[in-house]
Amino acid sequence: MFPIHKKHTASFEVDPQRGFTPLCPHELPVAEGDQIAAELNAQAVFAALRLVSKDCHPAEAPWIATSKAEVMMPIKGNFPSLDIKWPPHCIVGTEGNRLIPGLPEETTYDLVIEKGRDPLKHPYGACYHDLAETESTGAIEWLRRQQVEVVIVGGLATDYCVKTTVLQLLRAEFRVIVNLAACRGVADETSATAIAAMRAAGATVIVSSKQLEAP
Repeated sequence: MFPIHKKHTASFEVDPQRGFTPLCPHELPVAEGDQIAAELNAQAVFAALRLVSKDCHPAEAPWIATSKAEVMMPIKGNFPSLDIKWPPHCIVGTEGNRLIPGLPEETTYDLVIEKGRDPLKHPYGACYHDLAETESTGAIEWLRRQQVEVVIVGGLATDYCVKTTVLQLLRAEFRVIVNLAACRGVADETSATAIAAMRAAGATVIVSSKQLEAP
């Protein structure tokens, strides 16, 4: 069991959006991505604060692939905050931008972080708008102002946005607990590598929120 003090704990839900689930099969569907709401709700019981991040992309951007062959191909040109191409996903105003079924309304969260609005930037982590991690989304500063010490993290996908967010939080010197039952990954191999990297950086990895308890 992992005792935590609720008063100083936040539940951070990383990109639990329909665009990353089979509900939107033409975007970036992660297998079972639409099945994590119950576990995200369960981990939030142990936290005094609840925040969620969302990809909020424009309809047109240099990172958007125009064919399947372009997906994950390096981006050419002078775009320092872009790396590879992805299918269009989580476009503002579309179904893919919405939170998955079973989660609270956005207005009930203590903080909603919107990232990826700039077409020339495609961040993964929820703490910075750019890949170089120079432009804060305000998440770290907000958590510090709220005197948060422990952050329980779940979301989509384990091997991309969850991993990057966890590493950002660890570098900001929070104690981070990764709830695997509240995560799903793009691929088994890259998810295993991500979990190992998070552990090596200092994260506590748990199988589910049942391992949490109040002191």
